[in-house]
Amino acid sequence: MFNRTQGAGGGAMTFVQLIDCKTSRFDEMNRLMDTWVEQTRGKRTATHNLIGKDRSDATHFIEIVEFPSYEEAMRNSNLPETDKIFQEMVALCDEMPTFTDLDVVRDEQLYAANIRRFFETLAVKGELPPLNGLMVEDYHDHDPANEQDTIGLDAMRREIGMWRGAFDFTFTIDDQIAQGDRVSTRWTWNGVHNGDFMGIPATGQQVTMTGTTVFRCEEGGKIVEGWWQYDRLGLMAQLGALDALEG
Repeated sequence: MFNRTQGAGGGAMTFVQLIDCKTSRFDEMNRLMDTWVEQTRGKRTATHNLIGKDRSDATHFIEIVEFPSYEEAMRNSNLPETDKIFQEMVALCDEMPTFTDLDVVRDEQLYAANIRRFFETLAVKGELPPLNGLMVEDYHDHDPANEQDTIGLDAMRREIGMWRGAFDFTFTIDDQIAQGDRVSTRWTWNGVHNGDFMGIPATGQQVTMTGTTVFRCEEGGKIVEGWWQYDRLGLMAQLGALDALEG
């Protein structure tokens, strides 16, 4: 947040700065940071800010600030508000803070990667692979199309099997946002109707559907709970199930 970036930077890769400081006046520093956020509204270029406290030393804090690029970090550093607040921050520190400038060379959202593997697994041809590496045994699924929630890995396998028995399909991940223990995925599903689905015999029809799923993950990365929203009505229309009603 209070970056003092120096020297020449690299290309347009994501840039992160670590600020290591010791202070016994963190509450005052926290209020100072709130002031900086307010004063630089619409000007600052930082995209993510995280502060951690050392479990073994209550006066030791590390701030992690992310920018779209080194150049954007320089713009942030050159704001007059940043310079002023930085001087006040130093006064609150027990000693001079240190700064480490990092170009991000790998950024893997581990929960999000596990969710991508889940969607890939659903569409695997042949027998459905085991899911216990991706989901907990007491997984809890919320699907508005089902009268009751699907609870447990065995029940989820049966639910997935119903879809796999009716369609050959693939998922395309359109967007993914991870925050805390939750991953939101916006997806497009494309399939061929080659088996009975909700009483509708196979039509050979190519169908498509969009939806969004929010998954909650445990610390180890396995999926604990899921909430689905998708265009099932649009799917049924493509299968001709609404023609009789419209008639």
